[in-house]
Amino acid sequence: MSSTLVARLAPIGLLIASNVFMTFAWYGHLKHKGAALWLAILTSWLIALPEYALAVPANRIGSGVWSTAQLKTMQEVITLVVFVVFSTFYLNEPVRWQTLVGFGLIALGASFVFLGR
Repeated sequence: MSSTLVARLAPIGLLIASNVFMTFAWYGHLKHKGAALWLAILTSWLIALPEYALAVPANRIGSGVWSTAQLKTMQEVITLVVFVVFSTFYLNEPVRWQTLVGFGLIALGASFVFLGR
């Protein structure tokens, strides 16, 4: 596999993994609302540490082939996809069509960042 291909794909995989951790850090405690707030904060910080350990290399590796705007856009779209899966399967919240349309429009708008590249 060429180094350019790795530089293009590795950030995507790392950002997906990073966003899984961050989604659990930000929203996982909502399934355990009876836990003390300080415990939710501490647990969230501990979950967020691996997120940073994945996001920083994703951006460092990706910056060789993607602009910072493109990397940020990838992260945001990945965040929306991970969030829908998380809220559906972990929090057992139904996915509403309005959410899918809204997130789809955000993704459509985000695609403009990649035009002409």
